Amino acid sequence: MENWSLVSLCVLLALTTRWAVSFNSYSGADKPPMFGDYEAQRHWQEVTYNLPVHEWYFNTTENDLNYWGLDYPPLTAYHSLLCAYVAKLINPEWVELYTSRGYESPAHKLFMRATVLVADILIYIPAVVVYCLYLAEGSFKKKVSTIFCILLYPGLTLIDYGHFQYNSVSLGLALWGVIGLGLGRDMLGSFAFTLALNYKQMELYHSLPFFCYLLGKCVKQGLTGRGLLLLVKVGGTVLVTFALCWLPFLSDSQQILQVVHRLFPVARGLFEDKVANTWCSLNVLIKIKTLMSTGSQLSLSFVLTLLAALPSSIKLLTRPTLWQFKLALVNSSLAFFLFSYQVHEKSILLPALPVCLLLSDIPLVALWFLQVSTFSMLPLLLKDGLLLPYAVTSMAFLYLGLFLLSALQRSTDEQLHLQPYHTLLSIVAPCLPRLNLGLITKWKVRAERWVAL
Repeated sequence: MENWSLVSLCVLLALTTRWAVSFNSYSGADKPPMFGDYEAQRHWQEVTYNLPVHEWYFNTTENDLNYWGLDYPPLTAYHSLLCAYVAKLINPEWVELYTSRGYESPAHKLFMRATVLVADILIYIPAVVVYCLYLAEGSFKKKVSTIFCILLYPGLTLIDYGHFQYNSVSLGLALWGVIGLGLGRDMLGSFAFTLALNYKQMELYHSLPFFCYLLGKCVKQGLTGRGLLLLVKVGGTVLVTFALCWLPFLSDSQQILQVVHRLFPVARGLFEDKVANTWCSLNVLIKIKTLMSTGSQLSLSFVLTLLAALPSSIKLLTRPTLWQFKLALVNSSLAFFLFSYQVHEKSILLPALPVCLLLSDIPLVALWFLQVSTFSMLPLLLKDGLLLPYAVTSMAFLYLGLFLLSALQRSTDEQLHLQPYHTLLSIVAPCLPRLNLGLITKWKVRAERWVAL
């Protein structure tokens, strides 16, 4: 119970921070006619609830794709539909076709913020806790410190609970994929990451390391024996998961092509707004969009992204270890962010996730990167009126990361004065099992053996 006390305190503090940020403004608040990402997410609920599946991604009289048309994979659409059913039960006006456009009210804002919180509690937060307890190195208090740092990362909190998106879903699913591979459960890891890819196409940033790690493991086991069997199992898992996610669209090739067209809008150009990547920075001196055709821009970005991601991927292919896997995830996602096509400010959250996984290994470098990644989104946060929560959460994250967490590792339970909280937790949640650190160690040893095989 004492161990659960520290973990649950971290989670409660993280949830409190998230909910405090949610009281602030959001993307497009009171800015007709297009509003912002908040309206986009609400509009997708409206579309998926009122229109048949075969019209979700097509421009029709009832679905104007120029007004926040659905441009994420099917799993996002299903999530929007689920939220729409709940919204319909509370207030049908929230998802009424046409008339609900631009709907804003305190009650609706509360509902939308709650949907983000529920997704966070169900997917992302459990993944962070499980990763830190089972795969992060160090003492239990160091693991708790890592949980605390990851959950307090201001970038994700400000975008999901301020700007308004559901990044914690795709990032949480990707993290479950990392956990699966780290514990030697390759099929489960492949399943989770495939779900992440079918929730947001930007998870392609992480796809190359997942592919190289699994292929390297198959090669290491031998492609004529156990390695071949593993390759077939993983390949089958990915194909079946994709088929299930895309099932409503598989009967018509036009449906598939239209969804793919919506997911990869090449015509929108190399970059948008003030994204802190190579193309936006270079554009100050060289107007690439003017000098090069769209096709040439696409080819150039593809080649440079591949070249930047290739070294760590080759290393991972030859040495498929968890450490190399985490480093490759950082390198690949940064390569995509810096050089790929149609990058947004919020895409920095994709490199931030694997950097969070390095907090227990290289804390100072990881903390520095996470601070810089949040700062890189400042133009977007200023546009949304989120300067104050940005300043508060960033300073708190830096202070806690550098000082309080190191103090936590040196302190005893008595010095932390947690006994009253232990007692309260045992009364409120007596069914919580005791965290068995020996069992966690056993799982880690077993996972290492699986990887070695």
